[in-house]
Amino acid sequence: MNINNQNQKALTRESVRIYLESLNGHNTNKLYDLVIEETEKGMITEVLAWCKGNRSNAAEMLGITRTTLRNKMRKLKIKG
Repeated sequence: MNINNQNQKALTRESVRIYLESLNGHNTNKLYDLVIEETEKGMITEVLAWCKGNRSNAAEMLGITRTTLRNKMRKLKIKG
C-alpha cells in the first residue's frame, strides 16, 4: 500500500469518527447512505473541476462511463 492509500484511509476514518462524535449520543440510521452520497458528490465535483468540466476525461479518471457520470450528476444535483 502506498502513502496516498494510507492517507485516504486515515482521512476517511477520521471524518467518520468526527461525524459520530458530532452526534452527541443521538443515533443515525442512514450513516452509510450519507457517507457514500457525500463522498461521491465531493469526488465527482473535484474531478470535474480538475478536468475543467470535460465529462469524458472525468468519467475516464473515475473509471465509469459518461452515461454513469451524467446519471450520478443528475442524482446528486451536480451542475456542470
